[in-house]
Amino acid sequence: MEKSPDAFRTISEAAEELDLPQHVLRFWETRFSHIKPLKRGGGRRYYRPDDVLLLKGIRHLLYDRGFTIKGVQKILKDQGVRQVIAIGQTGAIEPVAVADPDSELVALPFGAGEESGLSKEDYDRLAGVMKELLELKRILDRSREGA
Repeated sequence: MEKSPDAFRTISEAAEELDLPQHVLRFWETRFSHIKPLKRGGGRRYYRPDDVLLLKGIRHLLYDRGFTIKGVQKILKDQGVRQVIAIGQTGAIEPVAVADPDSELVALPFGAGEESGLSKEDYDRLAGVMKELLELKRILDRSREGA
């Protein structure tokens, strides 16, 4: 019998649904404070449906989009859990505005490869241009605040 979409998932069920080992989910709990499964007797974890959606978003950003853990933490801090859940559900991601021009958070709504028509070199060049544009926007915003 299959569980309802609203049912809680054990760590093994969540790991299977996300195609990840269980230890990765435990590790992510230490890195992302937003992941808070219910813990029952003996420390057994139960993930709510929203927890699983958040995990899907984090997985997508880390594995499919190539973000670092710090990058995903910054998105969670700046844009919130709902944004990461939406990214996991749609696969689309808007460019992330960064305050620090040296941040690793510049991301484009597509990757390099056949589906985008961009080589890795062109994608990296485009990401560099995006980073410069975001820095110019930051400078312009700062000058407007001072005016």
